[in-house]
Amino acid sequence: MRKVLVFWLASGLLLTSCRKSETKLYTIGYLQLVESLTNDDVRRGFVQALDERGLKNGLNVRLKIRNGMGDISQVQQIAQDFVNENVDLIVAVSTPGLQAALMATQKIPIVFTSVANPYLTRAGISPTEHLGYVTGVSSDSAIPIRQTLVLIKETLPQAKRIGTLWTPSERNSEYYLELARAAAAELGFEIVAVPVVNSNEVLLTAQVLVNKKIDVIYQISDNTINASFEALGKVAEENGLPLFGGFLLSTHAGACAGLGWDFFDMGYKTGQIVLRVKAGEIPAAIPFQSMTSVKLHLNLKAAERQGVKFPPEVIKKASEIFAAEEK
Repeated sequence: MRKVLVFWLASGLLLTSCRKSETKLYTIGYLQLVESLTNDDVRRGFVQALDERGLKNGLNVRLKIRNGMGDISQVQQIAQDFVNENVDLIVAVSTPGLQAALMATQKIPIVFTSVANPYLTRAGISPTEHLGYVTGVSSDSAIPIRQTLVLIKETLPQAKRIGTLWTPSERNSEYYLELARAAAAELGFEIVAVPVVNSNEVLLTAQVLVNKKIDVIYQISDNTINASFEALGKVAEENGLPLFGGFLLSTHAGACAGLGWDFFDMGYKTGQIVLRVKAGEIPAAIPFQSMTSVKLHLNLKAAERQGVKFPPEVIKKASEIFAAEEK
């Protein structure tokens, strides 16, 4: 009987010890609005940064990666769940993710990424003057947007009317549209914008857009449209309309050109900030960061189908070129 009692006591101590060691794992709540080419790239870069420092999910860190499936209210619920679960840090992907995290907590450190303009969320007023528990990496695209419109002018000098979709429920989408309109006015273009409610409507709304007598589509980058970019690529191809994307991987989904930030690098940069916070550095001491290197990707097969011929000087600028169909 004594042996049995000793066995059960030992088992209980072992289970208690396991539970204690389990709770010691630093827990990161990773929140994104939707699955998309850009968000997937951000996540891969983020995990790579942790990986290189020997942090493995379930071994010496716990990652709770959750997706709002395009539903803003669901994103807000996930952020609140992270607070209730007492995570050590929240990684908020995109503007809706940051807004949800800010609504949910004023205590848990927040590291944002792929946020168009963090100042619009009232996270701060400058890179060094911001909420003490918030820091991260901005994806402000003022420079890439203007450069893309310059690229269109250089490649399609006769183009005047540029079509784009945008998502009214995403403040970042509205911001990018404002930037596009300002740059277009300066360069002699007219922006024709059609709103999208959700990613399921991208195909139908794109068909409405092409009937607006546009010369080319320049798709600004937002979560909703990026998640269904292939539908836009299909419409552009069917109508023989040039399609320029606001993110590099758009060339994998039907765009003849994609100009913007490397979202893998953005995720990696975010991971490096998270490592600093995990090591004890306070977010207040870490300035907001931004991307600095704009890249150009071309898909020559898509360009051929869309009636686009890039000048040699444009091709020379590309950091990646597809000369054949994506398999």
